[in-house]
Amino acid sequence: MYTTGSIQHTTPLPVIGSLFTGKLVRLGVLGKESAALMQQWDSDAEYSRQLHGRGIRLMSIAQTEQEIVHDVTESPDEFYFGIYSLADKQLIGSCAIEPIWSHRNAWVAIGIGDRAYRGRGYGTDAMRLLIGFGFRELDLHRITLGVFSYNTRAIRSYEKAGFTREVVRRAALYRDGKRHDELTMGILRREWDTQQQQERT
Repeated sequence: MYTTGSIQHTTPLPVIGSLFTGKLVRLGVLGKESAALMQQWDSDAEYSRQLHGRGIRLMSIAQTEQEIVHDVTESPDEFYFGIYSLADKQLIGSCAIEPIWSHRNAWVAIGIGDRAYRGRGYGTDAMRLLIGFGFRELDLHRITLGVFSYNTRAIRSYEKAGFTREVVRRAALYRDGKRHDELTMGILRREWDTQQQQERT
């Protein structure tokens, strides 16, 4: 939800050039009207276990609404986006970038909540937009993310977007009687610049 003058809107803001529009998705505003769908995604154990190392915490739609409002309006140093499919304009996931201004670094996170859109390139396209926003709009030097070793599909997607594996926290996560590594992956501005030049040639 956003406001122009005294009018409140619940539809996503219009996109600006290619900054928020990719080949398969666009990044748009998240509003309270998305809460029911996002609450449904968070109740999917497979989805939540890809995103969080903590125990899954189920929330009501009202609690999810409050979380969206807090993230979007009360976290000025964080940027949150809904991921919308270009083909059918459906909300299929969300992503965020949290800059550390003093070092021009940032952490990013992404999730494709709709099962029908997983493993089909939508997440990679959204991540490319997110890191492009970080480097072009926020003038960052480095972008970092964390991922669990069993999330092989996400790791492949991040590598396609230009991330490099940097740190392995061995056996950091314990689930279902097994230990799993946690990976830290990163991409630098110069690496992204090179990638953009290669794609233009």
